Amino acid sequence: MDAIVCLQTRRSVRVYNDTPVPPEAIEAMVDCARLAPTAMNRQPWTFVVVCDAATRTKLAEIVGHAPFITQAPACIAVFCAGTEFWVEDGSAATENLMLAAWARGLGTCWVAGYQVPYAQAVGELLGAPVSQQLLSLVTVGYPAESPVVDKRPLADVIRWERF
Repeated sequence: MDAIVCLQTRRSVRVYNDTPVPPEAIEAMVDCARLAPTAMNRQPWTFVVVCDAATRTKLAEIVGHAPFITQAPACIAVFCAGTEFWVEDGSAATENLMLAAWARGLGTCWVAGYQVPYAQAVGELLGAPVSQQLLSLVTVGYPAESPVVDKRPLADVIRWERF
């Protein structure tokens, strides 16, 4: 898929069919994520891939507002070490992950993670060291829906030279 088309068409998917995501597809997505820009090349990220249904169910219970975590064939937790720009670095990696998935015909949804009350519980469930902070949870699967959302027109969001 062309990069511009990928950027223009990616949407959050919350309904997935039950087809498992091949490990090589997940590895290819994480490979793209690890190549994201990172301040001072710190690369603070670690990606925990959760395919086990029981663990995904526990994740959904901990999060409390994303029951589709249970239905998605995979969920990827993005953890980062506490470097100065870990939020920016992890966010760039998360976006790369989602775009790489979309380019392969996979849907994703970024479930909150940064500074949420359940971050520590997710870390404990997944065995993350205390030095690692949850940045995002990303559900992954083959879409069973084609979300259509209204986006603000370009003229409403662009300013030239000054606000």
